[in-house]
Amino acid sequence: MRFSKKILTAAVCAVCIAAPAAWAQTGKISNGVVKIGVMTDLSGLYADLAGPGSVLAAKMAAEDFGGKVLGAPIEVIAGDLQNKPDVASSIARRWLDQENVDMITDLTGSAAALAVVKIVKEKNRIAMVSSGGTTRLTNEDCTDRTVHWAYDTYALANGSARALTQEGAKTWFFITPDYAFGHSMEKDASEAIVAAGGKVLGSVKHPFPGSDFSSFLLQAQASGAQVIGLNNASSDLITTIKQAAEFGVAPKQRLVGMIFMITDIHSIGLKATQGMIYTDAFYWDMNDETRAWSKRFFERQKRMPTMIQAGVYSAVTHYLKAIKASGTDEAGVIMAKMKATPVNDFFAKNGKIREDGRMVHDMYLMQVKNSEESKQPWDYLKLLKVIPGDQAFQPLSKSRCPLIKK
Repeated sequence: MRFSKKILTAAVCAVCIAAPAAWAQTGKISNGVVKIGVMTDLSGLYADLAGPGSVLAAKMAAEDFGGKVLGAPIEVIAGDLQNKPDVASSIARRWLDQENVDMITDLTGSAAALAVVKIVKEKNRIAMVSSGGTTRLTNEDCTDRTVHWAYDTYALANGSARALTQEGAKTWFFITPDYAFGHSMEKDASEAIVAAGGKVLGSVKHPFPGSDFSSFLLQAQASGAQVIGLNNASSDLITTIKQAAEFGVAPKQRLVGMIFMITDIHSIGLKATQGMIYTDAFYWDMNDETRAWSKRFFERQKRMPTMIQAGVYSAVTHYLKAIKASGTDEAGVIMAKMKATPVNDFFAKNGKIREDGRMVHDMYLMQVKNSEESKQPWDYLKLLKVIPGDQAFQPLSKSRCPLIKK
């Protein structure tokens, strides 16, 4: 078949016109793909509160964005950090050096999160922490490439410890895991208790992870404290509560989970957890928006989402919106755009990312329902109080972040 010069020229010119348009869309996306790494605990202690659910949340965010941004595909990969800083560091270096990951999110375990954010800064990429809770991420170890998204120990302590102390629970004893998050949680909770007129009678630290908490519970009982604050999480927290029931700790002394998740309530049951008060950043049954997204999540995960998993979806979505608005995935430009753009979704309303990397949003003081109050599966919580973001999180005036100009 022969083509005339006019037809051939027209075809070539059509390609010349179309190609620049495609290049213009993807030319500012490094390696032609936006790659997001969900670094989480896929099979261990924190798998229920983060883990596969966090991976799903990130994938849902990419899917809801249409699977592409600026014409480039969005790829979500997962890595099991095993809650070990050395493992997390190894994965981070491989992802950033060899696999061209643009953003790392979730990051279970504060020690692992602290290790990874340093590497991310070094490689000029972005970290959006949803799991790791230590306030060091926005204080001593803050960077201009880190965003702390869902919660932190200051917000949890400022909600639960302060509220209960003001209600009359004046004496406390802490059972604390001996690692970064536990130390941060105990420090922030102790300061909140003292500020509210209470007193910390003592604390005991246990190995992480743990299995037998009997000796620690006996020390807590012997203290005579009105409240035993549990600074551990997930299966450690669940085991502690179950063993406390065996020892008959409650109702003589009140148990308070300083970091508690809806998945923990589901595992333990309402009978053992009813009446417990704690602070959360998200509840699936809060409003029509939270219910709609959570039911979609449940269809695929068969569990309702935690604040960490909902936070991963929110963080990934905000990141993708910043790329679309900026026309590039360059870390410095994206971070500036994310900080300049309010967060408005089912997770946060009028949220904002401060100079120290803290995403400020409302927190919620919640109470676990009793069996009679619960009307359907996963109907576990009632809202006691909304804590406005500017009250929930550490004020910048107290910040130890070197990015903050005093």
